[in-house]
Amino acid sequence: MSEATLVGMWGSGAAYGPVLSQTDLYLLGCELKLHPILRGEATNFQLSFNMQSGNAVGTNHDSRDRDLIFEAKDEPATLPRVKELMIITEVTPWCTVIKNENGVTLDDICSGLHRDHTDNELTTKEFEALPPRIQDMVRRYALSTQSHGGWPGPYAQPQQPQGPLRRVDLLREKVWFDRMDHNPRYNVDRLGFTAPNIFLLHLSRY
Repeated sequence: MSEATLVGMWGSGAAYGPVLSQTDLYLLGCELKLHPILRGEATNFQLSFNMQSGNAVGTNHDSRDRDLIFEAKDEPATLPRVKELMIITEVTPWCTVIKNENGVTLDDICSGLHRDHTDNELTTKEFEALPPRIQDMVRRYALSTQSHGGWPGPYAQPQQPQGPLRRVDLLREKVWFDRMDHNPRYNVDRLGFTAPNIFLLHLSRY
């Protein structure tokens, strides 16, 4: 499928059909096509989204020296459009639920992931489930971001951050969006079930 066809397929318009609810998905048994920007397959726009800052821009091969405006942010995240998406990662124990009664958009994905990881605290149970070495690394990362300084040295004595640990602290420096995909086998292993609107988020350090 050509790039021009993809643009027309996801661009603005009134011919998308109804927005499907969770029940609709189960009853129809339809698969969802994920937006090429989320799959990391859009050649003219590579999403550069930092889950800690919430900043979402883009790059491409022809404009590496400057950021591109996220003009596609209001396009639907999936076709058919859905009211709810669930996003999981291999590095966190929670599930981020993104909702929009008019259909989840690319902007909903970015803003929802940012809010979920920066507004919510890391629970005591989630923190204590981590190995001691990772606990120290999470503390160090939280302390460094709170003080706006650099990453503490490897032999520095771990200190307690001033505020509560947040979900984003668990990610440490791995806060950049890489891509999303649908992985039914992983969904079943992780959640005990799968559904068309459950997607696996891959993160990177840069």
